[in-house]
Amino acid sequence: MIKIAVEKKVGGKYGHFELEVATGFQLNKTTRILGPSGVGKTTLLKILAGLVLPDSGKVVFENELWYDGERGYSKKVQDRGVGFVFQDYALFPNMSVEKHLQYGSNDSSYISRLLELGEMTKMRDKLPRQLSGGQQQRLAIMRALSTKPKLLLMDEPFAALDSQLKHRLISGLKLLFAEQQTTVIVVTHQEDELSDENSLEFTLTTKED
Repeated sequence: MIKIAVEKKVGGKYGHFELEVATGFQLNKTTRILGPSGVGKTTLLKILAGLVLPDSGKVVFENELWYDGERGYSKKVQDRGVGFVFQDYALFPNMSVEKHLQYGSNDSSYISRLLELGEMTKMRDKLPRQLSGGQQQRLAIMRALSTKPKLLLMDEPFAALDSQLKHRLISGLKLLFAEQQTTVIVVTHQEDELSDENSLEFTLTTKED
């Protein structure tokens, strides 16, 4: 179980508000984070990854302390075993598709499997600027999976994909998640994304200042 009970003051284009989250996420499951734009969904993912520090509270992953506001402790990002698919992809501009995956793994057979899953085998030598938006998004997903993370955080990961490609990709991802027992937390506005009888949902709300 991932247990999170945190508070964080958030400011941005949607105004200022207090993000308060007190919940648990089941391990080896996919949880879909729902809620309107500007409610703090991306901030919640970044808190779990350690990229944003809460103002107070605790985050515990399977009895392992990741954040404790009272003690002033935060487990290092690189030590959390988290994969993150960012909305803006955050790709390395001078690194080929294959090099992106080799950055996370030296297992050539696994890299080939990811390229096939993302339907990007023929693009392995291309740079991000040579890819379409949908191809960049698929690369971001494959890169996040290259380290075989125990926790995968996905922020609107399929927004640039057409429905048929998205369906094929999600089918393959579900098989991989089950095989690797990956805990997945995904922010989405689409009801059909990574949704099945085994997936869970959490709706995020905020308290206005």
